[in-house]
Formats: sequence, structure tokens, C-alpha cells
Amino acid sequence: MTTSTDADRARRAVRAATRVLDHPLGSASLRERLDEVAAAAGAVADLDAPVDVYGGGVVADLERRVADLLGTEGAVFFPTGTMAQQVALRSWAQRSGRRGVALHALSHPQVHEADALVRVAGLEPVHVTTAPRPISAADVRALPEPVGTLMIELPLRDAGFVLPEWEELVEVTAAAHDSGAHVHLDGARLWECTTHFGRSLPEIAALADSVYVSFYKSLRGLSGAALAGPADLVEQARLWRHRYGGNVFQQFPAALTALDGLDRELPRLPSQVAHARLVAQALAQELSGPGAAVHPAVPHTHQFQVWLPHPAAVLGEAATRQAEQTGTALFTRPWREPGLPPGTACTEVTVAGPGLAWSEQDVRAAAREFLALVATVAAEGPPA
Repeated sequence: MTTSTDADRARRAVRAATRVLDHPLGSASLRERLDEVAAAAGAVADLDAPVDVYGGGVVADLERRVADLLGTEGAVFFPTGTMAQQVALRSWAQRSGRRGVALHALSHPQVHEADALVRVAGLEPVHVTTAPRPISAADVRALPEPVGTLMIELPLRDAGFVLPEWEELVEVTAAAHDSGAHVHLDGARLWECTTHFGRSLPEIAALADSVYVSFYKSLRGLSGAALAGPADLVEQARLWRHRYGGNVFQQFPAALTALDGLDRELPRLPSQVAHARLVAQALAQELSGPGAAVHPAVPHTHQFQVWLPHPAAVLGEAATRQAEQTGTALFTRPWREPGLPPGTACTEVTVAGPGLAWSEQDVRAAAREFLALVATVAAEGPPA
């Protein structure tokens, strides 16, 4: 079991490491984040322009930028993606007269939002599938009764950041529309999906009636999200944002870093996706054996899972020691034990800007070094 002390030590080790595949934002210092806001500000906005007050200003600039990028009629800024998606799904439910929301059992609202769709939005989640794969058109056609909305998470994070093929995505959205349901895309990580699909952001967004995107994940902003779609939905969403308490007095720090992310991080994502495939292949070669896996074998985005047949505590300690002793942080995210398969733990790997400097040989050497530390930690047994 990982304690808060273990987590703090792991964060310190990652911060001090001289070589990483990515810099998790949660390991940054206040000074570093403030410096990033200051650096971004002058590059993306007129600093003599009026500050935003309940929207407007740089927040409105960001909304227009997102709508243009996604090819939608409008977009509205939200402080969190959880709020943005609740507003979208309850708006479609109001229009359709159906409270049912079809979604994957591993989707973010079902796993990470404390049952908010039911308890706050008054909606009725319907699990389309529990299988660790994308939703299919057959899944949608097999629903026992009509729903108001189909929500599709792109990529499906908890199944390994997996995506359907483009033709499959077209078919599943068409199946939903044929049934009379609206389609909403949980696109928290939509920005990095274009490589796998071989399609532009507007082409992907056009398959759905609405789409949510995040600014603090791949774009590395401070916080915030946007809901994009038709103009009437956007205006309705502004009203519900106010009702949910999300019409914050000033949001310029988040908006500035989001605009900076669109300028700097978005163009880099295709190269990160391509390099993640090299990293994944090298890891698979070194970490092979019973119970070990890189999933998916060829990553769909610049993120993927690594599974190893050891307790999470052992793997986490080995990762921390590697960063402390060698300055190389191969695994920067926590390890967890899902329970199935038994005796196995997994972690998430992100290949961001710093990871582009890693060669195949670098990855393989770091993996061998990590395995040696795992053996050492495992031999020591549980701490006293």
C-alpha cells in the first residue's frame, strides 16, 4: 500500500531526475507553474487588454480558438471537465426527453466522478459494455431501450488509452444517431487522437453533436475545459455553468496557459505519439515474460499502460530508487493493482516533450536497470 510519505518521496525523486519521459504537472513547484503563466502571458495575449470578468477577454478568445479548431459553431469555457460533461449530457437529456446516457463502464464519469451523473445531474447511466475495448456499433444496437445520449470517451483511458478505428467510430456514432440518440464525445485527450485516426480535429468532432476538451492534460495548462457544439447548446451551457457555480469571476491564468498549450503543445503531439510507439516497443522487448505486457502493443496516443507481475509497492519503490540513484525516472506515475489478473500491477506511461530525446537504446537500458531494482526490492521483502 502506497502512503502519502511514499508519494511525496516519489514526487521529489521525479522532480530531481535529470532524464524523464514526461514531467507530471503534479510534481511541479508553485514557482515553476507561476513562471509558466508569466512566460505564456506575453506570448498569447495583449497584457494591456482588460482582464476577464465572468468570461470575456482572454476567456472569450480561448472559446473562439477552440470552436475554430474543432469546426463547431461555438465553445464555452468551464473550470472542470466534470462540470462541462454534466451540463452537456443533461442538456441533451432535456431536449430528447430521455434521461438515459449510454456509456462505457470504464468511462471517466463512471470511474472517477463519485456518481455525479446520478446524484447531481439526475441522469441514468446505461453501461454499453464492460469489456476493456472501445464501444462498438453492435453494442449500441443491442441496448435494450432507447437512450437520450451516447457518450464516447476518446481515448478510453482506463482501458489503456485505446481508440476505435476510424470506420468503427463512424459506425458507432451512426448507430446512435439512427436510434434517435445524441452523441457526445468525452475528448479530454482528443487533441492527440488525430494521428491514430488519420483525420483532422474538425472531422472527428463532426461525428458528434457535442465535444468536451481539456486544457490541463496534454496541453499542460493550469486547469479548465471547454464544451463545443452548436450555438444554441453553447448558450444553454452558459446558463447551466452559472447554475453549477462554474461562472468564476476571473479565469485568466487558466485561459492564458490553455492558449499557450494550443500554440506550443498541440503541434508537438503527433511527434510524441510516433515516439511513444518506439518507447513501447523497446519496453516490451525488455519487460517481456509471464504477466508482463505493454498495452496497447502499438500505442494509439502518446500514452499507454505497462503491466508487470509484482506488487504495486515493489514497483513503486523500484521506480523511486531508480530516479533517486541514477537520475533517470522511467516510470513517473503511480502503480496500482486492479485485482485482475491477480498478482499484477500496472502504471501509465506518457511520452511527452522530454521523452523525444530518448533513443531505443536509452529506453532498453533504463528498463533493464529498473528490473534489477525490482529484483532487489522484492528480495528485501515488505518493510518492517
